[in-house]
Amino acid sequence: MTERIVKVGIATYEQQKARLMAIARGEHKPASDDAKIWFSSIESFAQVLSTKNQLLLELIAEAEPNSVAELESLSGRKGPNLSRTLKTLAGFGLVELRRQGRTLVPRAVYDRVSVDLPLLAAGQHREAP
Repeated sequence: MTERIVKVGIATYEQQKARLMAIARGEHKPASDDAKIWFSSIESFAQVLSTKNQLLLELIAEAEPNSVAELESLSGRKGPNLSRTLKTLAGFGLVELRRQGRTLVPRAVYDRVSVDLPLLAAGQHREAP
């Protein structure tokens, strides 16, 4: 089975908006290896992909629970907290919540996250030593 990897980018809201506007105007064509998920800061990335949430994603991938209730039992996390976390992860495209009848089934979308974190502002380059 092929490993499913998603590239994550870190950019301010203004940078993300400028990028989207450039794409909409046809001035920028995203490359296939560009980031697919964006965070506004390394702090927000760290909150969403905390160790606790990484373990939850691993549990979802390995156990493939048949419902959020089953995941609640497997993870030991309480319903409201688990639901909020799943909605956040789904909002970033890291979890898919499929409806099967009246049941919500969580599925991990990716196996690995790759982070694209520029250390210099766009357009700045260091002189070679």
